[in-house]
Amino acid sequence: MTTKDLAGLSAVVTGGASGIGLATATLLAERGARVAVLDLDPEAVKEPLLGLTADVGDDASVRAAVDAAAKALGGIDVLVNNAGIGALGTVEDNPDEQWQRVLDVNLLGVVRTTRAALPHLRRSAHASVVTLGSIVITTGLPQRALYAASKGAVLALTLSMAADHVREGIRFNCVSPGTVDTPWVGRLLDAADDPAAERAALNARQPHGRLVTPEEVAAAIAYLASPAAASTTGTVLQVDGGMANLRLRAEATR
Repeated sequence: MTTKDLAGLSAVVTGGASGIGLATATLLAERGARVAVLDLDPEAVKEPLLGLTADVGDDASVRAAVDAAAKALGGIDVLVNNAGIGALGTVEDNPDEQWQRVLDVNLLGVVRTTRAALPHLRRSAHASVVTLGSIVITTGLPQRALYAASKGAVLALTLSMAADHVREGIRFNCVSPGTVDTPWVGRLLDAADDPAAERAALNARQPHGRLVTPEEVAAAIAYLASPAAASTTGTVLQVDGGMANLRLRAEATR
């Protein structure tokens, strides 16, 4: 891909004011796209990004923000469904209200933004939708029952949408990160009894020995968003340091 492979395209990134979303929005803009960021608090979003207030848990808010983005950008070619919230616990630990809240944001948030963007995407010659999955959709991790259920549903939805809209020329793909060094993970580490030991354990859990960076996830999203991936749809691109598929032997002690 060239450094301007997205020139002339317009992109919308949800949850784009920090972490993976901000890294993605920034990279898409660097590669030539006009980019709108939809976020609960877009105050930190700086030019050339366009910050718009939106709550993916509210359909009217999403529709208004998507339409405003399309008007400001001259259409929508790329949608990145990144907005989401985390949850810890086994299947016994989270009350129904929390299940409803996480599914409402992580799953129905994708439904709302995609549904609102589809009329604009249908007018694009390079329409692409990228959803954010997680290592938990392919690998069972402890204390992630609710979060895993929400992200597993996002993957199933992505594949169904890919089948539904492939003949309209709209591509749907999923990026599945391992543990990413984001503000949310930072807050989890800060709350641990021994943050340094917990970070070391997370690093060791991934075969390449460290947390994934937001920029690495953004690079995968940018590829799938690009016309360079015009024949790629209905796929999952793992950015996890080998965590999902590699099984390494423990290193011998000396």
